[in-house]
Amino acid sequence: MSKQENKTRIKLAMGQLLLEGGEPERNLERAKKMIVKAKDYGADLIVLPETIDFTWTHPSAFEEALPIPGNYSDRLCKWAKDFAIYICVGLTEKRADGKLFNTALLIDDKGEILIKYHKINLIEVEQPYYEVGDILRVVDSPWGKIGINICADNYRESVHIGKTLGAMGARIILSPSSWTVNHGISEIDDPYRDKWVTPLSYIASMYESLVVSTTSVGYIVGGPYEGKKMVGCSLAVSDKGIIGQGQFNEFAGEVIYLETDVPQQNAVGALLNEKIIANGFVKEVDHWKK
Repeated sequence: MSKQENKTRIKLAMGQLLLEGGEPERNLERAKKMIVKAKDYGADLIVLPETIDFTWTHPSAFEEALPIPGNYSDRLCKWAKDFAIYICVGLTEKRADGKLFNTALLIDDKGEILIKYHKINLIEVEQPYYEVGDILRVVDSPWGKIGINICADNYRESVHIGKTLGAMGARIILSPSSWTVNHGISEIDDPYRDKWVTPLSYIASMYESLVVSTTSVGYIVGGPYEGKKMVGCSLAVSDKGIIGQGQFNEFAGEVIYLETDVPQQNAVGALLNEKIIANGFVKEVDHWKK
């Protein structure tokens, strides 16, 4: 599809999904319901959280995780085709050699997997569970190029991952996530502004892109973060600021809808670097290093 044919607006859904550790069937059934709701709304694309099958770092994945393609990914591909909707979603992937990956998929409305991405910035507690990914990709879509990453890939110290997707021409960056806090943290204590809003806004502003990160909700059972909670606060950010946000609450399972313009910045590579320098973003990068 040529650049001239790219659609300039997109209807998005963020599926802020309640997840239960080690309960892939229950989790996938809830995911299907959110996909149906998103389609009823008229969404072109739904973004679901990270590792929706077993949840993030749940020990059952060592024995029960499936390959991709496999039963769980096949179901998601079928739903994408049946409901004619793009799906971005996180799953646990087990390769034939037994190694696990924290994986995100972009599936088109024909049920085809366009991108399979393995998380690169694994924080310390997840390193015993997953292998480190080594490839970033963008793919053409009706709205221009789309790239995907996962959760902590957007930490300040790993913001280069999102920046690389932007430099590769991604107009939309999708990020299945699982944001967690200690049990005693409430909405009033919201620790997410600097941790997530700042880096996501930085990427969106620097590359004039749309960045969408959907997170899960619920209590973590099993694994190194047992007793903590996933509290939502899913975010959609453009160069204009926050354009969509989920509730900050461990019980806030919901679908957040938004319709927005798709950034039409076409500069990539060296041309984009010249634009970034001209706009003064180098100073901001230097400020982050201090």
